[in-house]
Amino acid sequence: MNKLDAQRQREIQQAEELLFAGPQALGFAKGLFQGRFVADWVMPYPRMPAAQQTELDKSLGELRQFLDEGLDPAEIDRQAEIPRSVIDGLGRTGVLGATAPVEYGGRGFTQMANCKLLEEIGRRCASTSVFVNAHHSIGIRALLLFGTQEQKQIWLPKLVTGEQLGAFALTEQEAGSDAANVQMQARPSDDGAHFILNGEKRYITNAAIAHVLTVMARTPVPGSDKTAITAFLVTPDMPGFTMLEARMPKMGIRGTATGRFALRNVKVPRENILGPMGKGLKVALTVLDFGRTTFGACCTGAAKTCLRLAIEHANTRKQFNKTLGEFDLVKKKIARVAADAYAMEAMTTVTASLIDRGLEDYMIETAMLKVFTTERLWEVINDAFQIYGGSAYFVDLPLERMLRDARINQIGEGSNEVLTSFIALVGMRGPGMEFKEIYDTMMKPSRDRVSKAWTAGMNRLGAAVRVPDVPVRSEQLHAQARQLGRLIWR
Repeated sequence: MNKLDAQRQREIQQAEELLFAGPQALGFAKGLFQGRFVADWVMPYPRMPAAQQTELDKSLGELRQFLDEGLDPAEIDRQAEIPRSVIDGLGRTGVLGATAPVEYGGRGFTQMANCKLLEEIGRRCASTSVFVNAHHSIGIRALLLFGTQEQKQIWLPKLVTGEQLGAFALTEQEAGSDAANVQMQARPSDDGAHFILNGEKRYITNAAIAHVLTVMARTPVPGSDKTAITAFLVTPDMPGFTMLEARMPKMGIRGTATGRFALRNVKVPRENILGPMGKGLKVALTVLDFGRTTFGACCTGAAKTCLRLAIEHANTRKQFNKTLGEFDLVKKKIARVAADAYAMEAMTTVTASLIDRGLEDYMIETAMLKVFTTERLWEVINDAFQIYGGSAYFVDLPLERMLRDARINQIGEGSNEVLTSFIALVGMRGPGMEFKEIYDTMMKPSRDRVSKAWTAGMNRLGAAVRVPDVPVRSEQLHAQARQLGRLIWR
């Protein structure tokens, strides 16, 4: 095995240890892979307590008023920049620190409430919703989850108001979906008080406007020749921080400041390490899991806008002496768009509620949500495009901009192809381990293995003969519930 292969093997082992360390609770998605419908996680449909709902409604009202008066998505697209006035307004309405604790100036909202705010922004402007996601959902999320008390006190108060902005810097030339392949190096200084960072990052949203960036770099593992990824808090005023390209021209979400930068012998204080040394991959994947939830919310908002536009046009545009809405093919398209928007909203709400209720392992659910909502939004925009016909191709309507903006969704925060493989890998691991117990026992029997194999065998037998029960209250839904149970069983 050559040096490169050995390095990749260590990276795979590190990722597996991260993904499968500790007890693996049977969440909703993992239950489906084992032929079980774990109803407690999804039924009844999640709702916020009345007091929280009242507070959210007030915040949504303030946000809508600001967006109506202060947000011009077409101008943001033309100028390829989100005005500072918009950022300040988002800070005033609490969006930029929605889930941050009140003690740091945040709103203390649940993820369900946060998703509703992002859905509202996603209805109007993808550039703005991506900016908020980059700042809050992944930019300062690592600080909220892994920061020390001192780090939070230093950084959060200005970040949650928008006075300062955050970014998340993982992607490099060789590290995109392959998050474990980060090559940026961080070596300790001779006195141990600093780490010296060298390397480049690219495709970093908010890079040119961020005041603090969560940067992933490789650090030596003491006592070995191995390296591991560590997260650092880096500021652009540190000597050696060079912005190579502040705003990379791109197809869509043009308002976002997506850039690339280099670190040349940048001295980062040891106290700027975020989370445990060598556990940066855990920081990165945990943050991305959280961010994919708000990804779903933004896509849901855009889908609802497409539905509204499609209905308006179908009811007013006439061809062959009929409104478009009188044609069956158009009705079917609108019905499909409505069904997709409904499913996207429900899936986002349920997934966000899993986070709020404390499910520790929600990585399959968020991956499913990201894949489903981004792919459905692409189809939804296309259906709305077809209903409008040629007029949708011109810039006086928002659909051509929405089409350009939506394309990145299937790539950002983990490509859909990689996430699809990830869903299968993690989901099938439980049943696979049960079969392995049975196989190992057959090859090398022992008392301990026989006990484990018996349990695994009974689980597999139960899954093979038992159709999962999907509990519903309405008698009208019993047939559909039985059908769903049979699909899970298969």
